[in-house]
Amino acid sequence: MILQRYIAWNLTKGWLLVLLVLGSVFGLISFIGELDRTTGAYDTSEVAIYTLSVLPQSLVELAPVIALLGSIVALAGLDRYNELTVISCTGFPLRKLLAAIALPTLGLMALLWLAMEFAAPQLQQAAEIERRALRYGDPVALPGDGVWSTNGTYYINLRKMHEGNVPGQISLFEFGENTELLRALRAEEAEVGSDRTWLFKNVREKRLVEGRLVTREHEELEIGNLWAPDELPTLTLPSESMSLSVLYGYTEYRAANELPRKKYLSTFWQRLLMPLTVGAMVLLATPISANVSAGRDRSFGISMAIGAVLGILFYLGAQIIFALGQLLGLSIPLVAALPCVLVGLCALVMLRRMNW
Repeated sequence: MILQRYIAWNLTKGWLLVLLVLGSVFGLISFIGELDRTTGAYDTSEVAIYTLSVLPQSLVELAPVIALLGSIVALAGLDRYNELTVISCTGFPLRKLLAAIALPTLGLMALLWLAMEFAAPQLQQAAEIERRALRYGDPVALPGDGVWSTNGTYYINLRKMHEGNVPGQISLFEFGENTELLRALRAEEAEVGSDRTWLFKNVREKRLVEGRLVTREHEELEIGNLWAPDELPTLTLPSESMSLSVLYGYTEYRAANELPRKKYLSTFWQRLLMPLTVGAMVLLATPISANVSAGRDRSFGISMAIGAVLGILFYLGAQIIFALGQLLGLSIPLVAALPCVLVGLCALVMLRRMNW
């Protein structure tokens, strides 16, 4: 039990160290890039706050590489001082080593899932809202001409997003089956119901009736089957900033309404399987850095170089697999699972050849 705790503690330190290093590097790069956008109240200190707020989302995307490099740092560090050799010579079996590695890895996987669901997306969304308020001097104004989106037969333009995700200055266009414009309306704001019904307020509606343009005004006008409240960030932010539960609900909604959903479904499956990919990366790091017969000359530097190369290859390979999957029309869950499966199989092959 003491050895298991010792190995688990070293793994945790390795992950935290790599997290700190990569977080500092990517945070600095993001901070420098964001400095070009300073204006008015959006000064250097606000840029720093924004960078720190969106950094967790970037680190979530880097989780597999953090797991791989952190595990190599921990295990190669133990091997560097022959601690793994001593542990092996005591008769400590490989299966117990893997069990000692598995326990903190499961904790890391659970922590990653919690971050993806309850922390990183919310921090990024709040940071984007605050950044918009500081840059454009209006806490609710959207940049430029606002945002455009489509939902079946509806095309919508939002100029403002009030506190609490209340859309404002809305233009909505409804088209028929033959792409003819059925009506256009403008509204000051809308209440968004959990059943996807929007209650538009102070509405000016225009329709073509028998070749004549008819204008009507409504204090309130209800239109259903639009966006749910927790899906509103999809209008102003990338799908990567959504939590898993929101992504799942939104893909199901788009499927039920026969709307394109590949982008959202792909993001959902990639993020859903990311904790498993993290586990596979830790497994891969074990034979790379804990091979006691490799000798001290091979230990730390070469192990880290191998890990860095594998991390780069993983991301390049994943991008190629996703692109080929879309090109060939393959199953999205299968394509999303393939990088994880390949890493896992590679780890198992290397474990069978590992000297312990």
